[in-house]
Amino acid sequence: MPDDDLRAEVERLRAENEVLKSKMSRPTSIRVSQKGALSVYGLGRFPVTLYKEQWLKLLGMVDDIKQFIAENEAKLKTKG
Repeated sequence: MPDDDLRAEVERLRAENEVLKSKMSRPTSIRVSQKGALSVYGLGRFPVTLYKEQWLKLLGMVDDIKQFIAENEAKLKTKG
């Protein structure tokens, strides 16, 4: 198979893979766990689960987290 054909096939497969990945993503949802914690689903492979006090503490840090992200933009990676 010539190099051009291989490259075209790889690009076709990459595009197909992206379509399949996008179909697999689930919408974000919130549930109460069996132990009474709040779980956020759809951010990654596993839910993010914290108790009410932990969520409120984290939500109170929103401005600090945003500032930290802005200050460390070059070091941080994005998922994808």
